[in-house]
Amino acid sequence: MYKLGIDVGGTNTDAVLLDENLNVVADCKHPTSRDIYEGIMGAIRIILEQSGVDRSQIAQAMLGTTQCTNAIVERKHLAQIGILRIGAPATCAIQPMVDWAEDIQKIAVGNVVIGGGYEYDGKEIAPLDEEAAIAFFREMKEKGIHSIAISCTFSTVRNEQEARAAELCRKIMGEDVHISISSEIGSMGLIERENATILNAALWQVAEGFTEGFAKSLADEGITNADIYLSQNDGTLMTMEHARRYPILTVACGPTNSIRGASYLSHRQNAIILDVGGTTTDLGAIQNGFPRESSVAVTIGGVRTNFRMPDVISIGLGGGSIVRQHDDGSVTVGPDSVGYEITQKALVFGGDTLTATDIAVRLGMADIGDRRLVEGVSPELAAKAMETIRGLVEDAIDAMKLSNEDTDVILVGGGSIILPETLAGAAEVVKPQHFGCANAIGSAISKISGNYEKLINYDVVPRELALAQAKEEAVELAVRAGAIRETVEIIEVEDIPLAYYPGNTNRVKIKAAGDLAE
Repeated sequence: MYKLGIDVGGTNTDAVLLDENLNVVADCKHPTSRDIYEGIMGAIRIILEQSGVDRSQIAQAMLGTTQCTNAIVERKHLAQIGILRIGAPATCAIQPMVDWAEDIQKIAVGNVVIGGGYEYDGKEIAPLDEEAAIAFFREMKEKGIHSIAISCTFSTVRNEQEARAAELCRKIMGEDVHISISSEIGSMGLIERENATILNAALWQVAEGFTEGFAKSLADEGITNADIYLSQNDGTLMTMEHARRYPILTVACGPTNSIRGASYLSHRQNAIILDVGGTTTDLGAIQNGFPRESSVAVTIGGVRTNFRMPDVISIGLGGGSIVRQHDDGSVTVGPDSVGYEITQKALVFGGDTLTATDIAVRLGMADIGDRRLVEGVSPELAAKAMETIRGLVEDAIDAMKLSNEDTDVILVGGGSIILPETLAGAAEVVKPQHFGCANAIGSAISKISGNYEKLINYDVVPRELALAQAKEEAVELAVRAGAIRETVEIIEVEDIPLAYYPGNTNRVKIKAAGDLAE
């Protein structure tokens, strides 16, 4: 039995084939095409040719893709939607999408704030205005809308009104309508949670496209026995059905795949990961084998959201970063890059642009292209450029650390050849075998997770009982997502007292993960 992992990046599509013991059988990089499926097909063909395995023995195929992120950032392929907020009169002062850019506000054909909502403790502000909800859904149906975003004040505490609104929506608009419910997507904070729900609703066509396209790519290459999974941005997997329902959860899955892959390849459960590509370097942290989540609101394509996202820093440094020497003798590296054109423009490949890769080759750190073509680069210039690279990376490492103690640093990604072997702030710098395809490996070895989050008043439910019930619910969520019950473990427990809430109210977050059912 084999696992096929694929990660589609902006420059390259990486693929890896693992055996039943999770050993690498074959790996490759293939240029990402404008139509990403050509790149996926190319990578799959190379993997099959390299390995020579029987296609029928590939039992699982995992895909990590940037398509949802790109759709939001580029404002392309987003579906038109309707937005229903349950929260009048309490929230009428701030309308949905109030701070969104005009070019993306156009996705909303209609939005309305209707009566209903809850207080922080679950008390009802007002009953759900079902007549207003029905009228809105009828209007959206007449306008040909197929996707609805539903949000409600404090629905993370109680979600009955959201569930009832969704029931009415299906009754009016039909069972095939796509409904995004905020309590299933975001965390505390109405506006940010609503924003994430709106984006999720707008991505349904993108999700259908890449799930169906991936399945077709596999079938076209004779891989017909494989169960298909998509990478989530918490370092775990979800089924195709789950991905179509929650496409927003694929946003930023690339960095998380690299983090998980780096952890697996280096056999480290806690470290800082540097994933160096052609244009940028993503830094993340691995905690107990999973990516550390961001604790603050995250902006995606100019939209402020609060659903789970990895804690990642990106800097403008990569293998294709352009190196310049200025009149005052200073040297800068990036943030601009030759990107995917590095094989045409870098000096070592016969081009005319000095890049970070050229510097690495000049200093004997890498053996790529024709070393003779960079002999004209002075040792002084190369040394200054490397010090600039070192400074950029060391500053970013400091920004990722939670204390002043040195921590292990793992280098992955094809561009990591430009980084030195010693870095200030690093206890040890590790570049594992197969570092160039860590993202694809991270996709292939990922588990299935369940995430539970709720506000609980410990004066009403004792802490021990509340945590026990929350853990059971997280396990059930993981099992429903496709995990083998016997393998599910609680990997993260967090309960944070909320001082600004009356009583002993805490935000409880539990994460469970288990192996895929084969």
